[in-house]
Amino acid sequence: MADNASARMDTPTNVSLSAGVADSLEYKTVSVFLVLLVCGVGIVGNVMVVLVVLTTRHMRTPTNCYLVSLAMADLTVLVAAGLPNVSDSLTGTWVFGHAGCLGITYLQYLGINVSSCSITAFTVERYIAICHPMKAQTVCTVSRAKRIIAGVWLFTCVYCMLWFFLVDIQVKEDGHVLCGYKVKRELYLPIYLIDFAIFYVIPLLLAIVLYALIARILYLSPLPNHPDASATTLRRSCREAPEGGRGGRLKSTLSSRKQVTKMLAVVVILFALLWMPYRTLVLINSFVSSPYLDDWFILFCRTCIYANSAINPVIYNAMSQKFRSAFRGLYRCQRLDGHQRTLSAVQSGFGTMRELRTAHANGGGVGEKARKAALGVAKQNGGGPEERVTVNTKTLHHLTERSPTSPDKSLDITPLSGGEELDRPAANESANNSTDKK
Repeated sequence: MADNASARMDTPTNVSLSAGVADSLEYKTVSVFLVLLVCGVGIVGNVMVVLVVLTTRHMRTPTNCYLVSLAMADLTVLVAAGLPNVSDSLTGTWVFGHAGCLGITYLQYLGINVSSCSITAFTVERYIAICHPMKAQTVCTVSRAKRIIAGVWLFTCVYCMLWFFLVDIQVKEDGHVLCGYKVKRELYLPIYLIDFAIFYVIPLLLAIVLYALIARILYLSPLPNHPDASATTLRRSCREAPEGGRGGRLKSTLSSRKQVTKMLAVVVILFALLWMPYRTLVLINSFVSSPYLDDWFILFCRTCIYANSAINPVIYNAMSQKFRSAFRGLYRCQRLDGHQRTLSAVQSGFGTMRELRTAHANGGGVGEKARKAALGVAKQNGGGPEERVTVNTKTLHHLTERSPTSPDKSLDITPLSGGEELDRPAANESANNSTDKK
């Protein structure tokens, strides 16, 4: 957060670094390394989350829309809070001026509050999707999720404007410039406590209640039979009974919903745990006469905040098969293009073999020419393993040597390296797709 060393007794949020330990080479080295490491990983991971959802069609689900909002909020926190902390640690002074003090403080609280609201939004969305599946058909949609996200950002942007009137740059006696509060504790303390309640306490209490209700449905309730429910899709409640061959699909849907719910619950739990040290420190220091401002503990609290914004993409990759595949897909764009070229080459080769076979039927001894021509078509597009075409030379030999009246059944040209995998998602992904669209 933005530093303020001139009014240590009046800084419940922007906790300052004291002289001594904070000026030591050891402290500066550790703090800069930790912040750059965590922020670097977090920025790359959250950018990947945004890209895979925006560029992958089957990833555009209501839940993932909220995760994109969360990723954008985390990026704001990492850029506005983490990176300025590096310059503070290195120089010990505020280098961004008056406008930077206002803007960076505003963006810090904007990212923090939007992050909390996004977590609350996908928690409510999961609750409706699982506990009220009939209502979810009209409530849990991508268009509605986009409107909710726009409303969250608009409300938070207006709400955080309050910080423009609470902070300003300050100049110490030794000439160091700092960014901190310009009002007394009696004025900003109520505002901070309201912020603490709205964007931390209430979201966590709501999440505890809703996830308890979700767990009761997913793990404790039996699956009653409802034969009349066969006209809808797998987005209906996991409690609906299957008809005919739907039993396996129902179990797959239930398993997918459990997986997604576990992943989102882990996000909420880590949000609570990683923000707890800093929130607790600030809350205690707001009421005691001698605040606790140990430099290493403050660094620990800040690192936890940055880690909370950086760890979510790691959770998605570890707990979601769809996100793993989508992340890998970012590196397969060229391979996918090559696969399309391979399919085109296969079609061209197939047509060429038909023409050569017809010529052989009419003219006789062109077997060797046919074999070379077919291999030439296959080799023409052979830039890499994914783009090669396997031609069964024995079969081609049989094709060129057999009777002209033989049926055309001996041609075998098959693309290598997982064409099926590139054309359609894996089985697990297909099952998860019905879940993430809640």
